[in-house]
Parts: sequence; C-alpha cells; structure tokens
Amino acid sequence: MSGRLLTHVGRFFAYSLLGVVVAVVVGYSFRLKAMPDLMVWHTVTLQSEFHARDADRVRTLDGYRALEERLFTELQTKVYDQVAPENRLRFGRYSRSGIADPLAQPVNWNRTFELTAPAPRGGVLVLHGLSDSPYSMRALAERLNARGFHIIGLRLPGHGTVPSGLLDVSWKDWAAAVRLAARELERHAGKGKPLYIVGYSAGAALAVDYAIARAQGEDLPPVSRMVLLSPAIGVSPAAALAVWQQRIGRIIGVPKLAWTDILPEYDPYKYNSFTANAAEQIYAITHAIKERLDRAAGSPAPADLPRILAFQSAADATVSTPALIDALFRSLAPGRHELVLFDINREADVANLFAPGAPDFRERLLGGPALPFELTFIANASDATDSMVALHRSATSGELTEQPTDLAWPPGTFSLTHVALPFAPDDPIYGERRPKGSGHIFLGGSALHGERGLLAVSPADLMRLRHNPFFEYMARRIDDFLVDE
Repeated sequence: MSGRLLTHVGRFFAYSLLGVVVAVVVGYSFRLKAMPDLMVWHTVTLQSEFHARDADRVRTLDGYRALEERLFTELQTKVYDQVAPENRLRFGRYSRSGIADPLAQPVNWNRTFELTAPAPRGGVLVLHGLSDSPYSMRALAERLNARGFHIIGLRLPGHGTVPSGLLDVSWKDWAAAVRLAARELERHAGKGKPLYIVGYSAGAALAVDYAIARAQGEDLPPVSRMVLLSPAIGVSPAAALAVWQQRIGRIIGVPKLAWTDILPEYDPYKYNSFTANAAEQIYAITHAIKERLDRAAGSPAPADLPRILAFQSAADATVSTPALIDALFRSLAPGRHELVLFDINREADVANLFAPGAPDFRERLLGGPALPFELTFIANASDATDSMVALHRSATSGELTEQPTDLAWPPGTFSLTHVALPFAPDDPIYGERRPKGSGHIFLGGSALHGERGLLAVSPADLMRLRHNPFFEYMARRIDDFLVDE
C-alpha cells in the first residue's frame, strides 16, 4: 500500500509540475504574441559605446566624448536612416525632425555635457537614472553652475541612444564611466576645491558605490558631499530573475524575451521599452552596495562616507523607500546625514481615494527610538488642508519640531513619484504646462482621452506625475547643503 501511495503521490506532483510548466509556456506564448514587433531601435548594436574594458585607453572626458561622437554618428546611420517611411511618425523619437526628435533641438541633452565656471568654487558631477539621460539633471546642473560650480553631466553607457543599448551593458560599465568623470572633474575644478556628486535613482546608487569604494581604499578623488534623489538602494527581488528570462530567450531563439516591455518610443530623453538586462543590472548594483555596507558594519568605513542629503517620495513604484532607510541611512555614521521624505497627500477628500496599503512612514519614523540621521518629513499640516509643514526630527536626540512652509499640494495631485523629483514645474517637456509656442512634444500631462485597453501605453503611465511641484524647496535645500559648506 505504501508503495502504491508513493507512486500516486509522485504522479500527482509530476502532473502538477507539468501543468505549471504548460501554464507558464502558454502564458508566455500569449504574452509574446501580444507584444509589438521589435523595431530597429530594439535590435541594433552600436559599436562605439564605452565599456569598463575601455578604461585603460579612454582616460579623459575628451576621449569619452570623442567616443560618444562616433556613437551618435552610428545612431544616425544605423537607426534614423533605417526607419521606414511608414514608421516616421510625428510622435516618434527616431523620426527626423518630428516633435519628439531630440536631434532637432538646439542642444541634444541625451549627450554628456559640461558647464564651465571662470573661477570654480568646486565641481559637481551629476548622474542620471536608469533608461534616462543627462536631460533629467539639466535644471539642477544649470542652477549649480550659476552659483559658480564646474559641472559634468555624464551620459551613462547604454543611455541616450536606443533602448537596445541596455541589452548587454553592465553596471560596472557605468561605474567605470563615473570614475573617469570624477577624475576629470577634479582636474577642472582645481586643486583643493571641493567635489560633489548629485545622483538620481541609479545615478544615486552609483554615487554611493563610488563613496564606499573610496572609503574602502580605492584610489579615487575625494567627494565631500553627495545629494541623492529617489536613490535606487533597493528594488524588487523579482528584478534578480530577469536574467533568466533573457537567457531562456537566447537559448530558444526568441529575442522578445530579452525585454520586459516593448513600447512605442515617443519620449525624447527616456526609453519607454525596458530590457531584462537593465532590471538585472539595477538589482546587481543595489545588491553589491548592500553587501559592501554589511561587510563594513562595525568598521570605521561608513564614517568615512561623504555627508549625504537625500530626497525621497514616500510613494515610489520604482525603488524601495524602506531599503533607503534601513539598508543605507541606518548604516551610516550617526548625526552627519539627512533624509527629506515627502509624504503622500493626506487631505481628507484625497486620502479617501487611496487603495489599502498606501505608504505610511509617519509613525515609524517620527515615533519610537531616536534615528541616527536627521529627518525632515514634509506632510500635510492636517487632514483638513493641503498646506504642508516640515516635521524635523534631530539625529540621536529624537527631538521633534514643526515648521510652517510655503508648500501646498497642487489641485489634483495625490503624491510625488519616482520620476518627478529632478524636474521643475516649468520644464518644457515634463513640466506643469506646455510652454507657449512650443513645437516639441509635451509629456507633463496627458491630453489623450478614449476607451481603456486601446492604447499600447498604459494610462497609469500617462497620468504619472512627471515634475516636482516642490522643486524650488528641494533646490534651496541643495544650495544650502553645497554652496554654504
């Protein structure tokens, strides 16, 4: 009887496993059929991209930008010139002279830029996020340059060209480019002048990686302070599985499996399509940072990190706010660093619309034991108003103070977003309203209306807030942090 029972149990599990495999295969088949065809910008390989292996021969920013020049020449011949007439659409990023064509603008902000100062007070390296471009750091870079800083806005490898640039890039390629730019910034800023890094999302993770590497002995120029916007310190563990999707696609010869999203490309400064490799790389760098911080626990290394000022939205669908708090800020030397956290809009009429499980950090951070870092919590003064106050909790002592602000939630806005923080309300692409007389695409607010399920682009993406209504407050805090050091 026991033998027969084991046989039946074995068959049950075997058939169950087979059923799961069949369901997964069928599900993927339907998903692949539903995905759009790959276009030239999904399949092309650009040969002139920088990789970590090039660091020995490309040592200067001039060398990096010369390689980048060849890269963008390739982009024109291999992509723009190959787009079929029927695909040259008014809203297409790769349609020459279309309203979304970045090459049609006076400055192509997809490329590495440098803003000089006659007698720089210091140097600032600004780093954009994953699938993004240097454009996202333009507003802060120009503001800091006007205050006397020499600026390098680095285009990270794989970015600013075509989504296929993220098919085989590694986070170590990005890290190598950051090191090159930091050395160049030190040379231009001048001996003895302070160096800073301002990083957004994956760029913030690269800033932290750089700081830890130097603290642990790597020969790198010193950075005295860092500003992190929506920092990618933790992401969904599911990102670690992305590599298997890509590998299976290679084995069975299905290129679409290299992509988690294949979408129309209409954003001039950010990819809409997303590769499995990109997900793997952002997971890899966050995992590497966590491992290095864990190894440094109890050693003096964290105390050697530059002072950090970070800005984060409590609502962030891209990176983990708890990971930023627990994996990074709780591991840093006490009393030297500050987190500015923007709460969601808790005005009663708005809060009534939130789904269960809306993020709530107020009790966790403002109550309980003292924190090892300064915390400024920007929140509604009460649930009866959209006006906001700054709740400040001092490091170690835990003293809580409340300060009035001139901030208020704009009508119809219920939270900030991961993609909003670096962009000012007057941004001509992602801002509050389209500039008068603009002939360029405007993505700050959707003017599209129709039936659900019809568009290839998710309505949730179209309604996502793309600018920061509190940008001026954030910029003033950054000024105070860097300019008044």
